[in-house]
Amino acid sequence: DCVPVHSKTCVMSSTLLHPGAWIQDADCGLDGFVASLQRTTDLADYPHAHDVRSGVLVYSADALAIADRRTVQAELIRALTDGPGVVVFEGAFTDDVVDPASAAFTELIDEQRAAGSAAGDHFGKPGANDRIWNAAQKLALHAPQVFAEYYANDTLALISQAWLGPRYQVTSQVNVVNPGGAAQVPHRDYHLGFVDPDELSGYPAHLHRMSAVLTLQGAVAHCDMPLESGPTMLLPHSQRFEAGYIAFYRPEFIAYFAEHMVQTPLRKGDAVFFNPALYHGAGANTSTDIRRMANLLQVSSPFGRAMESLDRAAMVRAVYPTLRAMKAAGRHRDVHNAVVGTAEGYAFPTNLDLDQPIGSLAPPSQVDLVLTALESDYTPTELDAALSGQAERRIP
Repeated sequence: DCVPVHSKTCVMSSTLLHPGAWIQDADCGLDGFVASLQRTTDLADYPHAHDVRSGVLVYSADALAIADRRTVQAELIRALTDGPGVVVFEGAFTDDVVDPASAAFTELIDEQRAAGSAAGDHFGKPGANDRIWNAAQKLALHAPQVFAEYYANDTLALISQAWLGPRYQVTSQVNVVNPGGAAQVPHRDYHLGFVDPDELSGYPAHLHRMSAVLTLQGAVAHCDMPLESGPTMLLPHSQRFEAGYIAFYRPEFIAYFAEHMVQTPLRKGDAVFFNPALYHGAGANTSTDIRRMANLLQVSSPFGRAMESLDRAAMVRAVYPTLRAMKAAGRHRDVHNAVVGTAEGYAFPTNLDLDQPIGSLAPPSQVDLVLTALESDYTPTELDAALSGQAERRIP
């Protein structure tokens, strides 16, 4: 009795292994998902919030600034974990911080256009909107004082420290959804949200739970965002469904999201933060004159790194002749194991201007490159060129 993990292997059913060790197909039913959503967001349970809008908790950034920090952070942790999974901070960024940043982002977008570069999007059609990959670094280099004032923001620090601890890493991507811009497909976010669907079942259940605590997702409104401009679509409480990273690709889940998602309008300077496992997606901009600009913040745990730094490209080059010999001998599982033990298995971090995820959620990893090279029987010289090209695309 087994269930598919990906195209070539399977794992034994949970009736034979430790219950709950793997997420099974039976765990991915829509009825279970709907049952997990049958909760309401009660304002009385969150004493520092001042409103609930369509199930979304709303806080005043000014009020939180004078409240007990640890008490507020404990409430925010609970809101993101067992509550609606999403919070809005009104007035998180003041105009004197947002407006200079918006001007700098517009200058960077104009430079991209002048250079003829179009940034691809994970879930949107390339060229339909304007996007700045690695906007944090680009802003720091383009307008360092603007950058410093922006990331000195204490509301950002408050919730980042609550979710990730005192040391965290901020990256950002500016997204401008132009009038007529289509909505995104609902999804979960980084890390498992970017894994190929065929591989997700290969990750044990505890990693599905862990993925959400490695990242905090957020967005700062750089303009007023009425409903017609398409603010983020949200499905409160959906982060609690353990099988959600696998299930969100399924048509019935997408249809349910479309029928039951909520949106909350934002004012310039408001910020929304959410558990990355929350089902969400950018809304359709049905306005005729609003260029909806948001700075999408991805705040990461500093712990997601190996202890040692390895030159994995050099390792791959060294063992590649042996890998080819293994493949020629029909030792396919050994080849796969050796490649994973040698090459870099994760596509990130990378330079998304050059190494874009067009047509996929993530660009190819070094493992993907090596497996492709073996499948296509690259010579060592061809492999070397492919590795060098990939390395050049990943340079900031």
